[in-house]
Amino acid sequence: MIAHLTGTVAGIRLDSAVLDVHGVGYLVHATPATLGTLRHGATVTLFTSLVVREDAMTVFGFADDDERAVFETVQSVSGVGPRLALAMLAVHSPEALRVAVAGEDLKALERVPGIGRKSAQRIVLELSGKLGAPVGSGAAGAPTLAAGTADARRDEVVAALVGLGWTQKVAEEAVDAVTADADGPAAGASPSEQVAATLRAALRLLGGRRG
Repeated sequence: MIAHLTGTVAGIRLDSAVLDVHGVGYLVHATPATLGTLRHGATVTLFTSLVVREDAMTVFGFADDDERAVFETVQSVSGVGPRLALAMLAVHSPEALRVAVAGEDLKALERVPGIGRKSAQRIVLELSGKLGAPVGSGAAGAPTLAAGTADARRDEVVAALVGLGWTQKVAEEAVDAVTADADGPAAGASPSEQVAATLRAALRLLGGRRG
């Protein structure tokens, strides 16, 4: 079991990052929130969970141990694998998941692509008492994509949303909506930071629409 990795960020993608640890590049899959904290060339520590399958060994990374713990706990639910667990944390923070489970908020859980009413009910039932009591929550503002890179970055974010389960049309509308303000807080940030921030904002918007 790989509990954590400390190394240099060698690359950042929409759904993963490459972490150089003593000359070995680890491909680490992560949530938009975690990827948004990374900077190319920076030395970071990511808490990790190694998922072993017959045909692959996949490393999932998290900015803090709480997110990693929630990722592993939600997989105890029947039908919830690592990809769906990561999608849950892409849409909801660990605290928001605690609030949803504790309050039996099925609509909040249904905002995650791949989770319907029956799945949400099963998640509430099987996770009851396992995630701990909610203690608070937070939110972030909406971003924008820098001029000159908007088209390419927009396509990246749309592709990521489609990969998470939304349709092309819905994904495009969400990205256009959250990038409409040219003075958003991500303006002036690096392209990778803009993409990560835009993806997080689009996920919040889409989650609200499903509610």
